[in-house]
Amino acid sequence: MAVLIDAINIKRRTVFEVDNTPFYCLDSDISTPTARGGQTLVRLKVRNMLTSAVFEKTYKAGEKFKEPDLQMVAASYLYSDNDGSHFLDQDSFETLTLSEEIIGKSLDLLTEGLIIQMQKYNGNPIGIELPMFVELTVTYAEPGVRGDTSSGSGTKMVRLETGLELKVPLFIKEGEKIKIATETREFSGRA
Repeated sequence: MAVLIDAINIKRRTVFEVDNTPFYCLDSDISTPTARGGQTLVRLKVRNMLTSAVFEKTYKAGEKFKEPDLQMVAASYLYSDNDGSHFLDQDSFETLTLSEEIIGKSLDLLTEGLIIQMQKYNGNPIGIELPMFVELTVTYAEPGVRGDTSSGSGTKMVRLETGLELKVPLFIKEGEKIKIATETREFSGRA
């Protein structure tokens, strides 16, 4: 029997299922009534894990939801083409394909062989979770000019092997490997 979750117990980062769709809770707010006989309501800001749509829903505190059949499996990035992005499941050695809509901007951080965590819902891939940091090679770096720190930041733009452009300190050169934080897409250090 499936595990049931009460609406009042849904907090940030909780995953639950409504009408055969998995949702991820981004924020929750419980409002208790001041009058007798009023119902406690739970306002949730949720993301649909299949479409990535974000919206707010209100439920009664006693409503129950199923826990979705979600799995995280290790997969390595192979390549991308017109059919989507292809990954190799590290357990079953099955090739899994995700569409461009699902991958989104993550493609800027994927390199061949990178191990990611793939989310599967009822056995079908629905999304990926990148590692905290990725290492990418700088393919183009503007020349850093000494004294070019008038803005106080001391940064320059570089282009990485995936096509991603970002600001890095002046000392980074073409051909260097750098570490990028995947959540913020910011330079984190030399690799």
